[in-house]
Amino acid sequence: MSTNSYLFSRPPLWKTHIRGTDSQPPALLRPWLNETGSLTKRLRSVYGNQLTVKLLFHYWKPAFAEECQTLRVPHHRYHLIREVLLHVGDKPLVLARTVLPEHTIRIAHRNLSHLGTRPLGEVIFAYPDLELRQRYFSAAPTNSWSPAVQNGFWLQQTVWGRRTLYAIHHQPLLVSEFFLPAILAEYP
Repeated sequence: MSTNSYLFSRPPLWKTHIRGTDSQPPALLRPWLNETGSLTKRLRSVYGNQLTVKLLFHYWKPAFAEECQTLRVPHHRYHLIREVLLHVGDKPLVLARTVLPEHTIRIAHRNLSHLGTRPLGEVIFAYPDLELRQRYFSAAPTNSWSPAVQNGFWLQQTVWGRRTLYAIHHQPLLVSEFFLPAILAEYP
């Protein structure tokens, strides 16, 4: 396991377009990847209040170099890194990683640093000036994931994800979401 991530042994590779990747996501996954609203709200529309957040990692650590470049923050600084599992009962649906620079947390009145098991989307989409600045896509191979994640979620295939650069009051945050196979099996 990386010291700055529970999820990843190495960071996934990101592209700005799905067609720029080596493979294509399943057709049923494309609406999830392209969702511009709150993923939490969309998941709740399918699963209701059964949707739960499990906190996997919540530490002040340096982010991956490429994440710092995307956020335009110094690599040597510590950022709040939060990794969670969104699930319904024993069905894992989404693995998510958020990188929050300190100045973003300050400008958001520290609401983002004490989420616990509350979904991030419930908080950030309440900000009237939330900006979606850039969207990226990844087909993360199994060797990107930490052994704990590979074994715990039986990841034996590429997992598609999206990463969104948001800004609150012009201050950046980075949210990565990976859609686990159960989300397609359950989606109506």
